[in-house]
Amino acid sequence: MYPPDTPPESLALRVGIAADHGGFELKEYLTGMLRAEGWAVVDFGDEGLREGDDYPDFIVPMAAAVASGNVDRGIGICGSGVGACIAANKVDGVRACRVHDLYSAHQGVEDDHMNVLCLGGRVVLEELAWEIVQTFLSARFSTAERHCRRVSKVMALEEIPFRGIL
Repeated sequence: MYPPDTPPESLALRVGIAADHGGFELKEYLTGMLRAEGWAVVDFGDEGLREGDDYPDFIVPMAAAVASGNVDRGIGICGSGVGACIAANKVDGVRACRVHDLYSAHQGVEDDHMNVLCLGGRVVLEELAWEIVQTFLSARFSTAERHCRRVSKVMALEEIPFRGIL
């Protein structure tokens, strides 16, 4: 059965954050808000607004840091949030979702053990994005048997070589 890796409530999460040009301004805003609230933030870039950058260059290292435990949770941002989510989910051990509402921000963690939140910098306003991030970071995996069972099944998919099956 899947072992939950949620840290005790007394420990602050280490948060990785990454964005391309489509999410750069939102990343800067959220990074400032997180640090002002005392969160330990690791910024995976991009470090400046560069129109020609590519989201995988920043999202994948952040997602790898989540999967390896170097950070506890991650936030990936691109223009729509879709590309960031696709790239993050290519990393074994990552459960990323594009979220633009509060319910999914906590439910994704509580039931599905989501560990990377993806946002669209051109889709969600700063204030709502901040509420979503706070909700995501305060949520904890429930460890209910049904949720552990489901997450175990999803994680087992990483071991199946699907290429050539279809």
